[in-house]
Amino acid sequence: MGRSRTYEWEDPAISSAAVGRQSGLDFLRDLVAGRLPAPPISAGLGFTLDEVEHGRAVFSLVPGEEHYNPIGSVHGGVYATLLDSAAGCAVQTTLNHGEGYTSLDLSVKFLRPITADTGKVRAVGTVLNRGRRTALAQAELYDGADRVLAHATSSCLIFPV
Repeated sequence: MGRSRTYEWEDPAISSAAVGRQSGLDFLRDLVAGRLPAPPISAGLGFTLDEVEHGRAVFSLVPGEEHYNPIGSVHGGVYATLLDSAAGCAVQTTLNHGEGYTSLDLSVKFLRPITADTGKVRAVGTVLNRGRRTALAQAELYDGADRVLAHATSSCLIFPV
């Protein structure tokens, strides 16, 4: 018997047009509050941006079998997407009006498997260092018992927009 999943998203041009028009923290606060639409990737994977503050961003996901790889656990790309989002958005919270960023690299370490039985997971990103042109951030992925499932570091390039 086949399985299916249907989801919808809003026009990503609405949010991308707002980049750099306010601080990165205010931009992300507008996403959390629903004043800007979430990016399509969050609808596709089913994750949400739950919290933001200066230097920190938290995403969550309830894993399901739609996230599975062929061996019956959540695909590493889902881990990486959550960790990249948390680390990158932590950097975004430090951006001034007129600044943008992009990830330069992402190094991920997988520590524990995730399945549909794991329950809700949280990716918590924090900025370790913010310079004029680059930033270094880390992110950890936690289960409901606060066990670390994976962690990552990311370097980001900061540029004028």
